[in-house]
Amino acid sequence: MSFKIAIIGAGSVGFTKKLFTDILCVPEFKGIEFALTDVSEHNLQMIKAILDRIVEANKLPTKVTATTDRRKALEGARYVISCVRVGGLEAYADDIRIPLKYGIDQCVGDTICAGGILYGQRNIPVILDFCKDIRDVAETDAKFLNYANPMAMNTWAAIEYGKVDTVGLCHGVQHGAEQIAEVLGAKSPRELDYVCSGINHQTWFIELRLNGREIGKDELVAAFEAHPVYSRQEKLRIDVLKRFGVYSTESNGHLSEYLPWYRKRPDEITRWIDMSDWIHGETGGYLRYSTETRNWFETEYPQFLEAASKPIDPSKRSNEHASHILEALETNRVYRGHFNVKNDGVITNLPQDAIVESPGFVDRFGINMAAGITLPEACAATCMSSINVQRMSVHAAISGDIDLLKLAVLHDPLVGAVSTPEEVWQMVDEMVVAQAAWLPQFAHAVPAAKERLSRSRVKTREWAGAARRSVRSIEELRAEKAALKQAG
Repeated sequence: MSFKIAIIGAGSVGFTKKLFTDILCVPEFKGIEFALTDVSEHNLQMIKAILDRIVEANKLPTKVTATTDRRKALEGARYVISCVRVGGLEAYADDIRIPLKYGIDQCVGDTICAGGILYGQRNIPVILDFCKDIRDVAETDAKFLNYANPMAMNTWAAIEYGKVDTVGLCHGVQHGAEQIAEVLGAKSPRELDYVCSGINHQTWFIELRLNGREIGKDELVAAFEAHPVYSRQEKLRIDVLKRFGVYSTESNGHLSEYLPWYRKRPDEITRWIDMSDWIHGETGGYLRYSTETRNWFETEYPQFLEAASKPIDPSKRSNEHASHILEALETNRVYRGHFNVKNDGVITNLPQDAIVESPGFVDRFGINMAAGITLPEACAATCMSSINVQRMSVHAAISGDIDLLKLAVLHDPLVGAVSTPEEVWQMVDEMVVAQAAWLPQFAHAVPAAKERLSRSRVKTREWAGAARRSVRSIEELRAEKAALKQAG
């Protein structure tokens, strides 16, 4: 087969390498073209060298190009994959730092909550630029695969305003299923059959069967509470399972910031999180992890390049959806997964315009969603709170309406549980001013926001959060890696 895949944000080196090797595990795809594009020439050259080494080591006819000219990369592409982080770690640091001044403690802050909403404001204008280029220069009816967060907002904007065939992809469902299979004693995740449905990062395992046997709430609670690791790392998820009756796909730390109950009191936060890894609830955990990963990659790049000389092992193909979707579309080998799409009847008790994450099947006719799913009422209610915030956030990003943006932030479940309206209004002004370079749609509102900040009397505080850790140095990371290797 011969077609072109464009990857936007290809400077996300580790993820791009994973997508690349996954796709080349499909035998029919050996002769395709990958066009890499990113705003960073430096990162582009690093990832291109790694992918070129993979191609050379495996004696493949695969073509790899790299350019900072996005439009050129998209010319003639059949598939476009986005994994961008608009504003990079600089803007992301403000997504965590500024809300902390107002008492809002986030673990990740890239989906909703104050940080996720501002992240969406940075992303959506760029996503619409991608869509325009796709309509103009890609193959007719090219498919846009969005991996970038905030998943629902980005996908919503691309479908409703970008007018491009778009699907949002995430790995939360797969990871949750792996956990459930493990606690139930399955030999392989394949033994677990499940229906998982909701919205991205608030998706719920509403049906579970292990080797054909139905698994109920009580058995699942007992299995998680008996597990020597998850009983400690997933305390909040287990509590939600007990109260809602179904398990959530999202990590302990992520889930904690989507709900109004677990992170609103600083003295309560440590009760529900675990500090063994960032993903279990650490304040600004993903920001720290991302910073350390970038620094580590920059320093250890020669080792990453050397590792690229190894043969591709199809048995190590990941469970990221992209390669499996492309394989199904191009070869008609059917693939079942969970995809982010416009609702349109998929989930009966969520709004029809919302972006939902639910089961679907892929073949040469496209992505075909299982329709008519009804969520448990508590799950639907929790999803609705986020959907309302997502809808307002998308419309604010499109219109540049700072008042609507403030209302979106005010209605966020955790923000509303922690902050007063006055605090929210000032916080949004501060975030828009700090991130003005990435928010062109709000340029007209920045002068007035600065003026309001100059005379504001809302008190803030310098607070690191309830469970903050410092970014580790390269030397510390090396020492930790060596200790783990010796212990293992």
